[in-house]
Amino acid sequence: MKAMVLAAGLGTRLRPLTDDRPKALVEVAGKTMLEIVLERLRSFEIREVIVNAHHFGGQIAAYLKENRDFGMRIEISYEEILLDTGGGLKKAAPFFLAGAAGLDQPFILHNVDVISAIDLRRMIQAHQASGALATLAVQERETSRYLLFDERMQLRGRRSGSNANDELVAASTRAVPLAFCGIHVISPRIFSLMTEQGAFSIIDVYLRLAAAREKVMAFRADEYYWRDLGKPEQVEKAAEDLRRGVLQ
Repeated sequence: MKAMVLAAGLGTRLRPLTDDRPKALVEVAGKTMLEIVLERLRSFEIREVIVNAHHFGGQIAAYLKENRDFGMRIEISYEEILLDTGGGLKKAAPFFLAGAAGLDQPFILHNVDVISAIDLRRMIQAHQASGALATLAVQERETSRYLLFDERMQLRGRRSGSNANDELVAASTRAVPLAFCGIHVISPRIFSLMTEQGAFSIIDVYLRLAAAREKVMAFRADEYYWRDLGKPEQVEKAAEDLRRGVLQ
């Protein structure tokens, strides 16, 4: 199985930690964010990974070379301009479509700035059992932006802002607001459906396709440890968590 690590962002919320390095190389308890994600992927027998890069991208390439790609086959997708999550994934399409597996095997898309103990094997199994185009790890927790799912846990819209304005793309008798964890399992079939060009959000793609009756499913990850690493204080808290062995 293959995976992509989204690591091209500027990391502005992490300043001053990102003044001289990409957020992927910010350390958490002695390990970089990138190393932590790669170790998690490798623990689930994922050996082929593509990492997108923009801000200090050369540092990421040098870091991977110094560490012999952590025993994996890793490619880098350089973005001259930031392409956002959807545009970055679309640029990496040849990596996923190459080889005998082709359109048959799903892949993982993982933000570099999240840390979690989510069981990726269970998530992949749920994705395959449902026949979904994409499966998103979600939790019931407070956030500024929610994804809305129906009683069958299919994506039906989103909610953002303090006024709880709902944007529904498909009819639903019950809209369950859940927080996205930045981890996806996706069928390569999505590439033939991505009509967007340039820089665009993968969430916008999901919503458009959900409106067209494609199945985008939730994987409830409430029972698992998860933390966003977007701010220096969150990095400090995650370091304490790692020292306590939350990923063991």
